[in-house]
Amino acid sequence: MMNLYSGTTDPFSHRCRIVLYEKGMDFEVIDVDLFNKPEDIAIINPYNRVPVLVDRDLVLYESNIINEYIDERFPHPQLMPPDPIMRARARQLLHTFEHELFERIPILETANQKEKEKEKEKELDRTRAHVRDHLIQLAPIFTKQKFMLGDEFSMLDVAIAPLLWRLEHYGIELPKAASALMKYAERIFSRQGFIDALTPSEKVMRR
Repeated sequence: MMNLYSGTTDPFSHRCRIVLYEKGMDFEVIDVDLFNKPEDIAIINPYNRVPVLVDRDLVLYESNIINEYIDERFPHPQLMPPDPIMRARARQLLHTFEHELFERIPILETANQKEKEKEKEKELDRTRAHVRDHLIQLAPIFTKQKFMLGDEFSMLDVAIAPLLWRLEHYGIELPKAASALMKYAERIFSRQGFIDALTPSEKVMRR
């Protein structure tokens, strides 16, 4: 049985939980308190971060690597495109998401801390604006198609879903111009795999 060491509020762990539930596999999620990590996390992952997937003798970390492994090992439903060109484009977009959106997550995670320095608040506002603007640029895609790559749910939708779920939590408000993106987000949020993957701590992030 696969074991996923997963942060209960961690968006990267959230991705992996979504894939596991979408696949309907036999697995165990081991909840990790991000503020009090057990010592064995640093032993199995030299970066001392979650998520970490343990599958017998195999230990993987970094959410996109974990998810591609799961997708290749359990190909139904397939979440990465079968065509090599489309798969390469999907990986390129995943890289863009990491660089333009998810690298900002550590800054956004400070949004709910009570004490903030003025300089930190300015950085937080800049980060919110950056993420908001990049999400607005994605909105036109969803006036023509249901999901990121067309009519089928894919790994790209998995990758961005935890951020869309946390927008209110991070203090990011999208304008009406992004309404197609928010309708797309609701399609993801209504999927049984997404619902099952939510932890109690994540459920309260949205009203």
